[in-house]
Amino acid sequence: MKWKEPALRILQGDSFTKAEALGLLRSGDDDLLAVLDAAFLIRRHYFNRDVTLHVIQNAKSGLCSEDCAFCSQAGSANTDSKRYALQQVEELVEGARNAHRLKALRYCVVTSGKAPEPKELDIICNAVRLIKKEVPIQICTSLGILNIEQSQKLKDAGVDRFNHNLESSERFYPSICTTHSYAERRRTAEMVKSAGMELCSGGLIGMGESLEDRVEMAFALREVAADSIPLNFLDPRPGTTLENLVRLSPADGLRTLAMFRFIHPDKEIRIAGGREACLGVMQVLSLYAANSIFTNGYLTTPGQGYEKDMDMIHKAGFHVTDWTAA
Repeated sequence: MKWKEPALRILQGDSFTKAEALGLLRSGDDDLLAVLDAAFLIRRHYFNRDVTLHVIQNAKSGLCSEDCAFCSQAGSANTDSKRYALQQVEELVEGARNAHRLKALRYCVVTSGKAPEPKELDIICNAVRLIKKEVPIQICTSLGILNIEQSQKLKDAGVDRFNHNLESSERFYPSICTTHSYAERRRTAEMVKSAGMELCSGGLIGMGESLEDRVEMAFALREVAADSIPLNFLDPRPGTTLENLVRLSPADGLRTLAMFRFIHPDKEIRIAGGREACLGVMQVLSLYAANSIFTNGYLTTPGQGYEKDMDMIHKAGFHVTDWTAA
């Protein structure tokens, strides 16, 4: 297939089909640069060469009842991940100050566990109100499964965006988690939108899912109207259920990113956890499909660091949008 043809068609308002998406994922390595070039046509149209930065605050670590097979914080995992209760308001506010110093567009407060406790939600809402008064930064929270009252409380406090990943396809999901359902995750995504917050929702690739599963996840994210899509790449963690899986190849990861750009042409697509480990020296090519990155580390792994991220972005001819002047 000539990959520029569907890209140009998409820019004229057409949609990428499931059959085309699967064909892209099955394309050979000889086609990889052509696929990325076509994805870049779409990315450049909507985002130029801008890259937005997001910084994560691991506000509550471990202490989780859930059995997500990929997660080193899961109750079923046997790892040395840090375990601590929810940080206090001042720690959360200081995290926002640091994210602003790094020129991040968004500050992402993440907690482990199935759902937030009432006291935890109060602490987070209090911190968000203080951050909004002091720091010119957008706030995303990732707190697990919500009900409509909790969603509205976060919106009223000033949360701009809520993260709740679908993780994979509905078919594959029971293979990676049994303590809560795919339907629960999808309902939370829908509640976030109904409360008036933006929805950040993506998933994790390389868990043993089929190419069809990746396509189904991409289209499910379109159905829930995700505004931002973080794609994680499984870096199998010792002590987790998936510890013995082999990392996906860089070409496989890049093709998947390109497929998501074709399906979500005008949405923020973010390269997230595992990008350094799985994409390796080809990591910079991800910027031709994605327009956003997490920097300064993830939840339980450090990443390559802020300075190397900036060096990678600038040497490839991209630039970080400076939101600190806002």
